[in-house]
Amino acid sequence: MESQKMLSVEEGWALMEIGITKLKKILKGFPEPAFTSEEYVSFYTTVYDLCCHKHLSADRFSDHSQLYDNYRKLFEQYIQSDVLPCLEDKGDEFLLRELVKQWENVNDMGHWLSRFFDYLQRSYLSKRPNHPSLKKVPVIAFCNMVQKETNRKIRDTVIALIDRERKGETIDRALVKRILEIFVLMGMGDMDFYVEYFEAQMISDTGFYYSRKACSWILRDSCPDYMVKAEEGLNKEKERVVNYLHYSSEPKLIEKVLNELLVVHRKQLLGNEQSGYRALIREEKFDDLSRIFRLYGEIPKGLEPMGNILKQYIVDQWRPLVQQTEEDARNKTANMEENFVGKIMELHDKFMGYVSTCFGDHLVFQKALREAFEEVCNKVIAGVPGAVILATFCENLVKKRESEKLSDEAVEEILDKVIQLLVYISDKDLFAEFYRKKLARRLLFDKSYNQDYDKSLLSKLKQQFGWNFTTKMEGMITDVTLARENQSRLEDWLSSNSDEKPEFDLSVTVLTTGLWPSYKSSDLNLPSEMIKGIEAFKKFYETKTKMRKLTWIYSLGNCHINGKFEQKTIELVVSTYQAACLLLFNDADRLSFSDIMTELNLSQNDLVRVLHSLSCSKYKILDKEPNTKTISQTDSFLFNTKFTDRMRRISIPLPPVDERKKTTEDIFLDRKHNIDSALVRIMKSRKVLSYQHLISECVEMLSPSFKPDIKAIKKRIEDLVSREFLERDLENPTIFKYLP
Repeated sequence: MESQKMLSVEEGWALMEIGITKLKKILKGFPEPAFTSEEYVSFYTTVYDLCCHKHLSADRFSDHSQLYDNYRKLFEQYIQSDVLPCLEDKGDEFLLRELVKQWENVNDMGHWLSRFFDYLQRSYLSKRPNHPSLKKVPVIAFCNMVQKETNRKIRDTVIALIDRERKGETIDRALVKRILEIFVLMGMGDMDFYVEYFEAQMISDTGFYYSRKACSWILRDSCPDYMVKAEEGLNKEKERVVNYLHYSSEPKLIEKVLNELLVVHRKQLLGNEQSGYRALIREEKFDDLSRIFRLYGEIPKGLEPMGNILKQYIVDQWRPLVQQTEEDARNKTANMEENFVGKIMELHDKFMGYVSTCFGDHLVFQKALREAFEEVCNKVIAGVPGAVILATFCENLVKKRESEKLSDEAVEEILDKVIQLLVYISDKDLFAEFYRKKLARRLLFDKSYNQDYDKSLLSKLKQQFGWNFTTKMEGMITDVTLARENQSRLEDWLSSNSDEKPEFDLSVTVLTTGLWPSYKSSDLNLPSEMIKGIEAFKKFYETKTKMRKLTWIYSLGNCHINGKFEQKTIELVVSTYQAACLLLFNDADRLSFSDIMTELNLSQNDLVRVLHSLSCSKYKILDKEPNTKTISQTDSFLFNTKFTDRMRRISIPLPPVDERKKTTEDIFLDRKHNIDSALVRIMKSRKVLSYQHLISECVEMLSPSFKPDIKAIKKRIEDLVSREFLERDLENPTIFKYLP
């Protein structure tokens, strides 16, 4: 059998040039028939034979290398002879269209030849990863010979078209998109070529364009008009990315546009007195504010200056209000709490609307709102802390509801706003204690009082701040409810035990120790009539339980006694102290200050208040000698038989006592116990903890109730160490250990 003749590389390449010549004619548009299957097989077989036959050469791959070099030079020669001449005399869009045409020709040529030389790819190039593949060879050749030669001209032409579009002209977007796709394809998998030869210059040109525009707009346009143009320009650049730029260019492009239009001129735009950010807030230009928010929201930390301006604007709004409130308090011309809190609520509603409507509840503006209202809500106005003002406002709201008959919806709305403001209060325990004292007074003394309001508020407080915040106040309401039920049982018991029944109607409220505010307890010498009533209740209470001890707080009691005057008998509604004092005059016509103090066993301060209410106030039940408006220890008192009034029942209140100082002192004392408790709980769970971590965890634990002072925490830590609840580590004094 005759052996098959082996082809040399030169002979094989000569056969391949037949197909290459035909392919070039097809690409040039000559009337050449397409490749047949037989032709394809023939060219493929030729390459196969060249790759498979072994020669005497020591390097069996030398033919492969020569064949690969011929393949590469083929494209270089084609580009040199056929492509570059077609591009030399072209300009503007004609250059771009010709570039697209020649690119497609080179790619078509590479497509067909890579099929012919496929076996070379599999047998030779697959083992040489550092060699460009057959499909990459034409791309590399085009990039090296065409793009680098004409790149500046092509790039400038594309950028010029983009500039023309920015000026309002219509351009061939499809052509620009195809050119940029070619830039990307030349990168063969990465974006370096696109970025280096087009994107960098395009971004720079965009910056110059919008820099010129911004300088022009800033001189003649107001801030809102400027922002409209800026947003329009930004949207067009985003549209440009969608239509023909590569998507990877969008972040850099938008950053450049935002920087030139908004960052560079931020102070001048936002600080404009006539049309800037503050002016837009003042004039309630919601659409313009929303636009500014959208635009600056795309800039990293772009919203923070706006948040600072909003905070300062809010602070500037409430400063005159604080001054007016302090003046009203000095002149006593208005209800300080109602006016102040009402105005703060209006401000809060207004700016909450801004944050929600214009700023999308963004955290930056929530923070600005919170910090501004924390400042105002924690102000000490006319010597009164914000927490106390808010508690007093709630007290007045009950009275207003009863007097003005506010609807349930109106009250619920106000209560929700109270909770919103209370969130900003740092000393919430101060609010809770003052409100608890006011609630106690309403529960004990206001017979017509409706508990629905307080129950609603307590429910909201519990939901917002936890059960521990309201547990005492809820317990107080429970005590009063149980007392009403207990009263009916007392009346039934007295009916069954007529010997024990006193000569007056007896009503007793049992309070749970620890739930109610601390009240002064005194050993008042009660009249015999009252003693019988107390003894009767003790016997009744022992029928229910013998495990509880009763402590009588006479300062909270009140009595209805009949004053028999010359003209008529008048029912006097007085406190237990006042009643005990008046009953002394049943057995004596004249009593001195010292006599009354001895008989009643009252302190001097309490007795002064009692006698002042009975002899120096509106209702002078007692005549005082000498007739002055102050009480002294040398005064003497007589029953005023000539007293009369048009009413048949009158209430004689004791002079008010400002308990604010004492309440505040009690709260600070409680804080010491709360800090101790928090420190012990933390250390009990952690066992060992550093000094700084102990302080930070203590602050975090107590912050829902009040803002603890760091110095106070340090003192309590030292106290716990001295009491052997904690100990310092011997090697590291900043480490504490829990002592079980």
